[in-house]
Amino acid sequence: MDALVSAQWLAGEIGARDLRIADCTWFLPGDGRDAHAEYLAGHIPGAVFLDLAEIADAATSLPMMLPAPEKFASRMGRLGLGDGTRIVLYDQSPHHTAARGWAMLRSFGISDVAILDGGLEAWRASGGTLASGEETPRPRHITPRARGLGTRDLAQMKAVQASGAEQILDARSPSRFAGAEPEPRAGVIPGHMPGSTNLHYARFFHPDGTWKQVDELRAVFADAGVDLDQPIVATCGSGVTAAVIAFAAHLLGREVPIYDGSWAEWGGDPATPKETGA
Repeated sequence: MDALVSAQWLAGEIGARDLRIADCTWFLPGDGRDAHAEYLAGHIPGAVFLDLAEIADAATSLPMMLPAPEKFASRMGRLGLGDGTRIVLYDQSPHHTAARGWAMLRSFGISDVAILDGGLEAWRASGGTLASGEETPRPRHITPRARGLGTRDLAQMKAVQASGAEQILDARSPSRFAGAEPEPRAGVIPGHMPGSTNLHYARFFHPDGTWKQVDELRAVFADAGVDLDQPIVATCGSGVTAAVIAFAAHLLGREVPIYDGSWAEWGGDPATPKETGA
């Protein structure tokens, strides 16, 4: 299964015994939208709701951090997302949050995972039908093979930032990167890591929400001054849209780790260096 699949491909595969579908929609608190309510109102038939905010580490005040393997296995198994399955993820969020679901699954060694190109809107546009209410999947065992693959922690990021050994790409909006607007979390200082490059996640998509093609993706990185042949690490506000950069790089045959704590952690730590401006 390719990492990026079309609505037409999914329509042909839906109902296959080994195929599972999950809605990974997540919104920022300020978006004024309820992801689970929207899922209940209409989702791809058979799709379960993968709650990214709930499947996270509850032992930290930081948002969206990777959960413990036991919690991950419990939640995934309960959703029927288990061993021996192919998993297709989609969303209906402007933040393209299926990429975070993709990154989380891969961080636990679950690799047969794809993203539906264009999300729920592409499914609708292709003539796909919708179901409503909760799905009742059969629980399935899942075996996390690792934890934290393709992620970085604060200590590693401090070393990277100090050495300049890797290109740090920040997926947040230009205004948040520049520190020109307040951070959504209390106690987090606006700005960015010194030496980092702003590469807004929205640049990887066409206006209809589908991913840009390979040559276009290369151009996005090149226009930002990024050398894909040199090491890269991605960051954002809370590790969500950084996954967009990681997935775009994956489509180009490059693996880019994600700083899981991202600016929520770095900007909230008084000891880390910060700067403002474009």
